[in-house]
Amino acid sequence: MGRVFWVLALLFAVTSCGPPGSRPPRDLDNACAILRHHPAYVKAFRTTERRWGVPVYVQMATIYQESKFIADARPPRRYVLGVIPRGRQSSAYGYAQALDGTWNEYRRKTGRRTARRDRIRDAADFMGWYMNNTRDRNGIPLTDARRQYLAYHEGQSGYARGSYTSKPWLLRVASDVGERSMMYQSQLGRCGATL
Repeated sequence: MGRVFWVLALLFAVTSCGPPGSRPPRDLDNACAILRHHPAYVKAFRTTERRWGVPVYVQMATIYQESKFIADARPPRRYVLGVIPRGRQSSAYGYAQALDGTWNEYRRKTGRRTARRDRIRDAADFMGWYMNNTRDRNGIPLTDARRQYLAYHEGQSGYARGSYTSKPWLLRVASDVGERSMMYQSQLGRCGATL
């Protein structure tokens, strides 16, 4: 009995910690520190930049806003009478907070059937694919983090209809994403060669 307990305790301890790359960064206001502590992010973001043309700083600012770099992030639960769980606000999941339907469309259209939302390389690739579609459909440059975020949040059709104009809170959030992307861009310019 004692041996089984210790094996289970050890197994629990190992699995609850997760691999180092799965822990979110500590200093979210420092792009260089984020990438220095998570080398897999560097490779994922650069691969997406090469494949889709979305700058690293735009990817990082969007992921910051969507999940704070938490691999298995989900929207909050809804409750009935404040205590009975009633499900989540949406099916958004992972680094990029991609919805089930959009994620499935991405996997189908790119042929990446084994892609997972909680893997940074897949989430970054999804973001590159989606932002390219936004550029083609809505004419938003890949460097414009603010407007790309509005279309990311509202969907490309919602953006085209201007659904964001009646949401002052969303306009503020999108401005924050734009400012963060500029901050990350400046920081990456100083540390880029060392990564």
